[in-house]
Amino acid sequence: MDLSFTPDEEAFRHEVRAFYAGSLPPSLADRIRLGHGLTKDEQEAWQATLARRGWLVPHWPVEWGGTGWSAVERYIFDLESSLANAPRPIAFGFNMLAPVLLKYGSEEQKRHWLPRMLDGSDWWCQGYSEPGAGSDLAALKTRAVRDGDDYVVNGQKTWTTLGQHANMIFALVRTNDTGRRQEGISFLLIDMTSPGVEVRPIITLDGDHEVNEIFFTDVRVPVGNLVGEQDRGWTYAKYLLTYERTSMAAVGSSTAALAWLKSLAAKQQRGGKPLLDDPLFAARVARAEIELANLSTTALRVVAAVAGGGAPGAESSMLKVKGTELRQEISALARRALGPFAQPFLPEALEDGFNGEPVGPPDAAAVTPQYLNLRKLSIFGGSNEIQKNIISKMILQL
Repeated sequence: MDLSFTPDEEAFRHEVRAFYAGSLPPSLADRIRLGHGLTKDEQEAWQATLARRGWLVPHWPVEWGGTGWSAVERYIFDLESSLANAPRPIAFGFNMLAPVLLKYGSEEQKRHWLPRMLDGSDWWCQGYSEPGAGSDLAALKTRAVRDGDDYVVNGQKTWTTLGQHANMIFALVRTNDTGRRQEGISFLLIDMTSPGVEVRPIITLDGDHEVNEIFFTDVRVPVGNLVGEQDRGWTYAKYLLTYERTSMAAVGSSTAALAWLKSLAAKQQRGGKPLLDDPLFAARVARAEIELANLSTTALRVVAAVAGGGAPGAESSMLKVKGTELRQEISALARRALGPFAQPFLPEALEDGFNGEPVGPPDAAAVTPQYLNLRKLSIFGGSNEIQKNIISKMILQL
């Protein structure tokens, strides 16, 4: 496998850089760099910019709006997007539901739902986890009962990311109690504006409203919103999760974060010398850099295999484990580099009327909230412990 880019690929890299230089507002880039979320309007406006350029869904088939890029071009685009601090399209529709519809959905479902993703008509969220069904997803209890031309849904989902903005949710629901637990699950597309849907916020450790609880009380869903066959939803759910876990390798965001960390450590002093010259700190940075190089190579191999018609298998679990652990390590090193300046900025702890400049290096106040938020990476999408079980079963046959 040749890891060097061809002249055409280098030209493509420059094209992507030029696009971001001319189209990405600096204010949005600053928000992403500091770990702040965008408003719904800002997110939708940026996705519309990508759609006009034809770059919103590069991984989709060309006939549905994809770019036809090679695996390497998609890798370059992802990397340059992170280095430019560009907002990412919300993944739930474009990167998670769409592959399921393309493989298992009816032609009518594809013609209806895919264009609505592209033009911004629908904002999707994911209804998988429940209070008693997280990593053990087959334990879910949200139930859908067939009633004529509808399913009637009752139950609860939790940790629903950005559900407060969504108008649609793809959800796993129990439709059968006989046989193995996995055999009685179905995959439904539910309108969040339906009577009986309630969204309650969950405030996370960093003080942000990113996730929610979703309650369903006698919610009626047309039978036509069933993806694939009834009771076969576990198959579709596993297929979706391989794409989610592969994307969680986050090579681009780790590359950008590591570059910022090295710049920060070169400016911070310890014993009159740059922190980056400290042997112990430098060793941890070097280890992260080695892990990132290995992760990048593995991600390229998986992307190339998918481009050749395959689907990610246990490799997606490997990428999820290593990618999330690496991103967490980089954020921990950033806090260590800042020392006391990483203390969260708490205006209420200051004197009344204080209007001075923030203490410490630029962007220091954002480091601890980012660190706290990133603790979730090794849990959601299937905890890393579960991913290791998958690897041991699928590869080691244990």
